[in-house]
Amino acid sequence: MNKVIVCDIDGTICTTTKNGDYKKAKPFIDRIQKMNKLYYSGWKIIYHTARGSHTGKDWKELTKKQFEKWGVKYSKLKFGKIEAECFIDDKGINADVFFSEK
Repeated sequence: MNKVIVCDIDGTICTTTKNGDYKKAKPFIDRIQKMNKLYYSGWKIIYHTARGSHTGKDWKELTKKQFEKWGVKYSKLKFGKIEAECFIDDKGINADVFFSEK
């Protein structure tokens, strides 16, 4: 059975932008490389984003183009994540902790 990781996009594998201006997002290459390594070792990587959840704007094509340009490997890209300031989950981990070198 494949192991699965669900990962956010903004503030996780790229910068968070002001006012949802995702065109200005800059990739965190080291984090993308870490996720790609997991992908290549057999993990199923699902990116799940709240892009457009508040505004209703469709960011799918821009996001796919960014992923291609940034070299992001993934199994699935999902939109419609609930927009919130905090998520509480028994399996959750903070991006800064996950991507630390420890």
